[in-house]
Amino acid sequence: MLENLFNLIKEQGVSSVIENPAIPNEQNNAVLADATHSVADGLQGVLAGGGLQNVLSLFNKNDNGSGGINGLLNNPIVGSIVNNFTNKLTDNHGIPGNQASGIANNLIPSVLSNLVNRTNDPNNNSFDLSSIIGSLTGGNSQPGAAAGFNLQDILGNFTNDGLDANGDGKVGFDDIMSKISAGAQHQQQKAKNGGGGLMDIIQGLLK
Repeated sequence: MLENLFNLIKEQGVSSVIENPAIPNEQNNAVLADATHSVADGLQGVLAGGGLQNVLSLFNKNDNGSGGINGLLNNPIVGSIVNNFTNKLTDNHGIPGNQASGIANNLIPSVLSNLVNRTNDPNNNSFDLSSIIGSLTGGNSQPGAAAGFNLQDILGNFTNDGLDANGDGKVGFDDIMSKISAGAQHQQQKAKNGGGGLMDIIQGLLK
């Protein structure tokens, strides 16, 4: 999923990054990598905090004004990702604050709008919710043969103790959220311990 996301960001970043005179050509790939990390890390952080429903809502066209950019701009997840990328542009690349904010506000909503649309397109198998959530939680990261959201398949890839996380004898949405959250937290901890996080994977795409 991360490779497809990087390619999507590269595609959407032609005017805001690649052809932007404020960004030296030799920094283009590093900036695109930081954008990819901002999106993936932002979604992973929401999942780690128990926000599966918020992520599902982000990918629900009806919740985002039919998937349009204007609807996405009102989503707090998108706002957080924009801020994160803005900080990376200033801290990692020395781009002045106003310019960095303009680049982030131009690129990130466009990327997420396309990501939402492609995820909801049954004729496009480059993204699906199974692969997106799976890649952020240590589960299956490969797009399925058919686009769609199969939580059973995701959870089956990173748990061996069943889906009844709270031990109440029933498998409900709370159990699913608990498994997803624990998986995302585990991936975050691995990154902190030097076990290979999202940015390590993204940097590998640049080689």
